Amino acid sequence: MIAGFSASLSGLMAQSKRLAVSADNVANLRSRGLRQGGPAEQPGAYVPKRVQDVTAVGGGVRAEVRPVTPPSVEVYSPGSPDADADGIAAVANVNLAEELVTQIQAQRAYEANAAALRTQDELTDSLLNIKT
Repeated sequence: MIAGFSASLSGLMAQSKRLAVSADNVANLRSRGLRQGGPAEQPGAYVPKRVQDVTAVGGGVRAEVRPVTPPSVEVYSPGSPDADADGIAAVANVNLAEELVTQIQAQRAYEANAAALRTQDELTDSLLNIKT
């Protein structure tokens, strides 16, 4: 029974992290991207991230945050303060539609793990009532 609680709880935490990372990506949608081939230090450049679920030892899941590859895309934006002499600017590689889908998936997975946790709690209560 404890393993079931642990697996559901780890799923809740993983989906919370997935939602937080996606929200951070959306908040930085228009941020300056990391320019490929640019200097090693690029203050203010945003590197978008993704969460990868990894099976944890003993059951459950662990959320690992990884950078998106490539971290930026080049767009023609001559009016941008970050544009080079050719009018090309690097922006964070964030797709709003993809982030929306990620957030909906995280919400549904969170709800499913919460429902599993409630069911396990009810089963444990029933088992304890039978034994008394």
